[in-house]
Amino acid sequence: MTRRVPISFEFFPSKTDTGAEKLRVVHQQLQLLKPEFFSITYGAGGSTRERTLAAIREFNEKGTPVVPHLSCIGDDKARITELLNIYKALGINRVVALRGDLPSGQVGLGELPYAQDLIRFIREHSGDHFSIEVAAYPEMHPQAESFDQDIQRFAEKVRAGANSAITQFLFNPDAYFYFMDRLQKQGIDIPVAPGIMPITNASNLIRFADGTGAEIPRWIRKQLAAYGDDSSSIKAFGHEVMVNLCNRLIDGGAPSLHFYSMNQIEPNRQLVLDLGLA
Repeated sequence: MTRRVPISFEFFPSKTDTGAEKLRVVHQQLQLLKPEFFSITYGAGGSTRERTLAAIREFNEKGTPVVPHLSCIGDDKARITELLNIYKALGINRVVALRGDLPSGQVGLGELPYAQDLIRFIREHSGDHFSIEVAAYPEMHPQAESFDQDIQRFAEKVRAGANSAITQFLFNPDAYFYFMDRLQKQGIDIPVAPGIMPITNASNLIRFADGTGAEIPRWIRKQLAAYGDDSSSIKAFGHEVMVNLCNRLIDGGAPSLHFYSMNQIEPNRQLVLDLGLA
């Protein structure tokens, strides 16, 4: 019995020409692993719009499908329409629809305040042309008042037209399985890919987790703290943790794995190889 599941990688557009050149190499190397798609993020209020579009245009011609992120906070309907038209012209048929973060200094949420509003707008504009990915939060969205409310918000995105989802990165597989069980009880059966964040740097990982509401289990935090500045030990430990996590998710029925690549070749490549998913 094969356990192979599809994989995908997330990139963020570089703010420098040097970073953009590095990302070309990363894309080339990770494409050899035959991912289902590469997603490309979109900064708050479209702050990386031009570099996002440049990366999308370039990578879209290289074989593996490109999936642009769209965030609605800070963008009006006219700008979203423009982007959807560009993506359709490029032959792109899949997007990640997000609320996004409020840009610094902006007051109000704009014409499309929530992800479900963006999803409905995409459907009104493009019908079924786009398969729509949305965000999922097995450990609850940091701004949600309760887990039940968060489940209902997710259900609203599905009713609005979402086809599949990608979770916030997680380290607790039981949180994912419980989330999926709750969705099933709500009659929601769209595929939800767990988000995988490789562990390479303790301080960066803790900063990302604190900013997104993702939980780093105490035993992982303690072990990372014990290694101090020993980067090789941190990477070896992180690799073992992620291999075990991914295996549990796959064995438990996860339909695919989505890697937050941080625009790095390693340890993403080695993880995929050691999991037998290349």
